[in-house]
Amino acid sequence: MSFKLFFHYISYLQYPLILVGLYFVIKPYFGGFEYLKENPDLIFKNLNSCLLFMGLGISFSSLQDTTKTQNKFSENIWKNPKKGKKMIILITVQILFFLSIGLIGYFSQIEILNKISVGMIILGLGMFGFLKSAIEVFENHRTDNKDV
Repeated sequence: MSFKLFFHYISYLQYPLILVGLYFVIKPYFGGFEYLKENPDLIFKNLNSCLLFMGLGISFSSLQDTTKTQNKFSENIWKNPKKGKKMIILITVQILFFLSIGLIGYFSQIEILNKISVGMIILGLGMFGFLKSAIEVFENHRTDNKDV
């Protein structure tokens, strides 16, 4: 088995990691709304864990084969030069947003931002690999075949 295929199979770890992240979104509600009212900081603690696992999951998605698209919707975006460039810009803005808010929150005295800052930073860093993969997919599938 080649290294490329090995990493492609490892990329499937993104799905359980994202499911764990989604678990942390709903976990605070398991104790009921009364328990949540008594412990409102549970939401932010679990949100931080959610962001952390989402960031890990997204970073594993960057190991996918960039010569293939996942579905017709993404193929439609990456074949179109205008849509592809807009998508790359959108991903870049999201990375800057998550890293900025995460770093500001890490050094901030605002308690809510401080509690979710590490998760935001991990999500932003995880999206860097995703951005690299998105650029490769765009280069492989765009119909005008020009360099970006």
